[in-house]
Amino acid sequence: MIPQIGFVELLVLGVIALIVVGPKDLPAMLRKLGAMTGRAKAMAAEFRGAFDDMGREVELDELRKEIAAIKDSNPIGEIQQELGDVERDIDASGRE
Repeated sequence: MIPQIGFVELLVLGVIALIVVGPKDLPAMLRKLGAMTGRAKAMAAEFRGAFDDMGREVELDELRKEIAAIKDSNPIGEIQQELGDVERDIDASGRE
């Protein structure tokens, strides 16, 4: 988990950055930091999107397999076969 950073912590970081970098170069450093943060967020979003796409592809493959199995099965033929078996049983019992 990411630790929570409060106002006091940000203020301390700002003072340390001001002392280390100096007031002249601080805005340029903050711009670079913002740009790096933006790139990191974009890369994270791209990474997450790639995983989402892979998940969707897996789901689509499973659906395709299910559709193929349904197409391969012949429910009408199975019903007709069962009805034929029942008719034969009825005919056989009627003859006895």
